[in-house]
Amino acid sequence: MSLIFTTMTRIFFILLLVASIFMLFRGHNNPGGGFIGGLFAALAFALLALSDSVDTARRALMVHPITLLGLGLLLALLSGLPGLFSDSSFLRHWWTSIGALHVGTATIFDVGVFLVVIGGVLSLVFRFYQEEPA
Repeated sequence: MSLIFTTMTRIFFILLLVASIFMLFRGHNNPGGGFIGGLFAALAFALLALSDSVDTARRALMVHPITLLGLGLLLALLSGLPGLFSDSSFLRHWWTSIGALHVGTATIFDVGVFLVVIGGVLSLVFRFYQEEPA
């Protein structure tokens, strides 16, 4: 690959990860959230896999994509349980304020969606980019 492409990928990798975290925590009542944040993060790792190799992207990810997918599903499931126990309505979210920050079980759900999207997309992308042994 090109030296310019490889160098710019490292810059865009960091920018895309920062943008993904911003989109994740901006979401729920505003545009953004776990899905689009997860797509941004998956794009960062896919770009790294394209410019260097799948092994480089896997090392940067540090966790297998299927593990992220499972953890995200677990978080999304757990975020719905408080509402189920309080008023018998699964995914009825609880909200609280910590200073100017409003957090709740919906944030946990968005983080779960974030992880599911990263794991699912990267599983597919890594499989497509994987070179077959000759």
